[in-house]
Amino acid sequence: MTASLAPCEDLSAVSAVLAAQVRAGQRGLATASAEVRRQALKALAETLQARRTEVLEANERDLRLAADDRLAPALLDRLRLTSFKLDALQRGVEQLADQPDPVGRIRRATELDEGLVLRQVESPIGVLLVIFESRPDAVIQIGSLAIRSGNGVILKGGAEAVHTNRALIECLRAALTKAGIAAEAVAGVEGRAAATALLACDDSIDLVIPRGSGDLVRAIRASTRIPVLGHADGICHVVLDAAAEPHMAREIVVDSKCDYPSACNALETLLVHRAFLPKLAPIGEALRERGVTLRADEAARQALPSAEPATHADWTREWCALTLGVRTVDDLDAAIDHIHQYGSGHTEAIVTHDGRAADRFLTEVDAASVFVNASTRFADGYRYGLGAEVGIATGRIHARGPVGVEGLMTTRWLLRGNGHRAADYGAGGRSFTHRPLPS
Repeated sequence: MTASLAPCEDLSAVSAVLAAQVRAGQRGLATASAEVRRQALKALAETLQARRTEVLEANERDLRLAADDRLAPALLDRLRLTSFKLDALQRGVEQLADQPDPVGRIRRATELDEGLVLRQVESPIGVLLVIFESRPDAVIQIGSLAIRSGNGVILKGGAEAVHTNRALIECLRAALTKAGIAAEAVAGVEGRAAATALLACDDSIDLVIPRGSGDLVRAIRASTRIPVLGHADGICHVVLDAAAEPHMAREIVVDSKCDYPSACNALETLLVHRAFLPKLAPIGEALRERGVTLRADEAARQALPSAEPATHADWTREWCALTLGVRTVDDLDAAIDHIHQYGSGHTEAIVTHDGRAADRFLTEVDAASVFVNASTRFADGYRYGLGAEVGIATGRIHARGPVGVEGLMTTRWLLRGNGHRAADYGAGGRSFTHRPLPS
């Protein structure tokens, strides 16, 4: 079901009904057996294969309309759904299906007294509202994680991907139906007004997850009382340390910038130790051959003569394109200071063969993902082995970095007794044993 709410409708009432329906469907999903949820994921992988042509045709329609509307190149790139991407989505769903089921997993067990046993178990958060831009593959990533974790989900994608999103949401709902789970656990909505109305449904929606620009995340946080799990801009850095090996540095920088420039984990600013500057020219040439425009400070331009002069504002930019800022730093302290001043807490990397520098970078850099001698493009739920991701969280609450199944779980406390009364405990009464039990 994908709802497109007309302006004349009572959006508040319609949204409340939709959210309540998803809540009811979620409770059925959460109480289904682990095997039933696994079968739903297997059915989703099969449905993606069976409906591949239909999905790709829907995406081609969106791409044609987006081209007519002169959509920005970065957004057009994110909108495009290829056979390769569908293959990756299908593998991610299958990976999720093979993971242990998290619902009801015991985190700890404690004997409070003889015959009185308390268990803390993992439980779905409930109903998620996910608002995302351009990338229709998010529908399957988010939907499959919701199924695995027992969460209901309402999906609001961008208007530029409306036909692709509809096709993929129907794949999710068909898979649930095939597994004997109510399809109402998953719903889609269209139109900004519908999303705005849902942000008021704090009695039925438990968490809002925006996937998109920093402006989108900030606007949503200012518009709802529902908790928001989002990320700021993906301003990611690679530091070329004095002890960086030049060939490795070139390969990591080119991959971080050019593998998928519009992704939030793409490199946006290169920080170069002053001692590495004499070795920088081949890296600049490799980037130039890939069509990258360099914007460098004065010292770096001595090694990069084709670079444009950088401005202070360039260090704050998430380019999402083949443009790269290059800044010279005197030491590792200066690099870390730059990252903490201008970075968004997403993904930071250093290239070095100095073990002490590597250890300092891992320890001191405050970001969701911190790498040594690896491309920033590894910051991804599928690559982390999570199967998929709902998004990248750059805040400091329970989930940080790629948010997979674990980030969509909370806990409940389950107590089994035998007529125990709290009044029996205290001075002169019974005592708690608080004995840990195997979980």
